[in-house]
Amino acid sequence: MASSPLLFTVRRFQPELVLPAASTPREVKLLSDIDDQQGVMFVEAEADVTLDQFGDSLHPPFPCFQELLYDVTGSELIIDRPLRLIQVTRLKCGGFIIVINLNHIMSDAIGLKQFVNAWAEMARGEHQPSIQPVWHREILMARKPPRITCNHPEYEQILPSNIIKEEDTATTIVHQPFCFRPSDIAAIRLLVPFQCTTFDLIAACFWYCRTKALQLEPEKEVRIMYPVNARSRFKNNRSSFVGYYGNCIAFPAAVTTAGKLCGNSLGYAVELIRKLKGQVTEEYIQSVADLMVIKGRCSYTTLRSCLITDLSRFKFNQVNFGWGEGVYGGNARGGAGLFHGASIIVSHKNSKGEECLILTIRLPLEEMKRFKKELDEMLDRNNQPTRSVSSFVKSTL
Repeated sequence: MASSPLLFTVRRFQPELVLPAASTPREVKLLSDIDDQQGVMFVEAEADVTLDQFGDSLHPPFPCFQELLYDVTGSELIIDRPLRLIQVTRLKCGGFIIVINLNHIMSDAIGLKQFVNAWAEMARGEHQPSIQPVWHREILMARKPPRITCNHPEYEQILPSNIIKEEDTATTIVHQPFCFRPSDIAAIRLLVPFQCTTFDLIAACFWYCRTKALQLEPEKEVRIMYPVNARSRFKNNRSSFVGYYGNCIAFPAAVTTAGKLCGNSLGYAVELIRKLKGQVTEEYIQSVADLMVIKGRCSYTTLRSCLITDLSRFKFNQVNFGWGEGVYGGNARGGAGLFHGASIIVSHKNSKGEECLILTIRLPLEEMKRFKKELDEMLDRNNQPTRSVSSFVKSTL
């Protein structure tokens, strides 16, 4: 029987803009052509709840998330979103929750981790961060003249013939976490006849099951994207990216049709995803910067698209503000703003102490049921006594 949902009240103090401790040096800082550029909005709050009340397993989506992050008008978008929005909520037990709204105009996940680490170091009494932040956004400037030299299907703007039928944005969207134990990963590996990473497996599984759940027409194009850190792809400027906290990621896309994806084995999807990593070169990033200038900062394609990010390797839970390491570090919910097709992988320790991975996704309710059914069939849970993914899902309903 499902437990009652956790409810609590948060009392917020007035938001404030945190200004630099010292005056900003008077100098010219060039903006790159994949980065745009008020202080950091900071909110203090108190909640009448303890950490124990969140339960033994901390994972997204978190209850009453709207209470844990101050709602700034436009923060679901890009242009009007604050460069950084932080709410620190004190709990009755003495613990606290830090929620950060990341604007990718300012930084990527690597830059965010650098910022949080520096913040924690200063909170512990350090006078300066161990890794000094550097600007160097001029490295990512467009060429003169700009020229698109690579194929960028992630930025193709698709005009659907019937967007309501294909992805009904008016339908109620539900958030659902799916937990993958080591045994689940091993079961999926049996479906792929070659070596690949755990990320490749989960990404392919997500893309395949999501596409099947959407029940698209076979000839419709579908794509999956994932962010690739491009810092190491610059042959002559690698040292310049030490301490670089800006946005330096690409979103290469694998494209196929719904019929081909669902009609082939899982290895087909894995192979398409594996090929993406090699596409991101220095030339590819320069081509993206040029595309932004030529086409006017177009956004990546969201129709019949999904995006998956792996935050498990960033170890946000290990950040220490002086009270010891955290008990959870990762996303608070699935999706990315208004893009329901975005999903994030985070690390998780289940009640048995197993190190697992959680993928939180957003889909309409009926599609979510079909997604779960497809995943169950892929893992062949009907023939096994333990159902880690299914039982985990039921426990969160």
